[in-house]
Amino acid sequence: MHVIITGASQGIGRAIAEAFAAEPAARIALVARSADKLAAVAEACRARGAAAEPFPCDVTDETAVGRTAAAIQACWGAPDVLVNNAGLFRPGGLLEVDATAFRQQIEVNLTSAFLVTQAFLPAMLEAGRGHLIYMASVASIRAYAGGAAYCAAKHGLLGLARVVREETRTRGLRVTTLLPGATLTPSWDGTDLPASRFMPPEDIARAVLDVVRLSDRTVVEEMVLRPQEGDV
Repeated sequence: MHVIITGASQGIGRAIAEAFAAEPAARIALVARSADKLAAVAEACRARGAAAEPFPCDVTDETAVGRTAAAIQACWGAPDVLVNNAGLFRPGGLLEVDATAFRQQIEVNLTSAFLVTQAFLPAMLEAGRGHLIYMASVASIRAYAGGAAYCAAKHGLLGLARVVREETRTRGLRVTTLLPGATLTPSWDGTDLPASRFMPPEDIARAVLDVVRLSDRTVVEEMVLRPQEGDV
């Protein structure tokens, strides 16, 4: 199984990579900006028996994405699973977020998924198979104060994923969007809340693996995951 994961250097992305690494004949392309962190994740995946390679890339840069996609496909061909996980959370209300900060969250959370999807989709359509995963958020379906840019970006990501689903559902591809609530990742570093109020990233990774394991006749289109006690 050939899996590509963006935002793979930490948090949910790393957990997904390590989950797939235990699958038979796993080949995992790890994509993120931090070469050092990616190298550590690649080693962890190899320790679980997978072939894993780091591909440092700024997924908001169209040229860099194209170059990275060509390198990955030259190595392992079209992906069986493409996980669009790269994301950025910066809090701020509508009157607190300036245009630069707004654009940054749109670029990282939404534009990156558009660029990465465009880069790999032709090969997946030619192969007539594959599963595209989008890591959205409960912020894709619920607005909350103090999250102007993030909510806008994640609402957009859900819309993009729904378009991909409609445009590929008769071409052999599956599309799943996960909408997790608060997950214990570095985005929450410094919080005073107890770990029990957050989902572990390993649970999100398990959900990804489970939906991929379904037969080709079934697709989980959208899945909402929340901490047991509700949103933070």
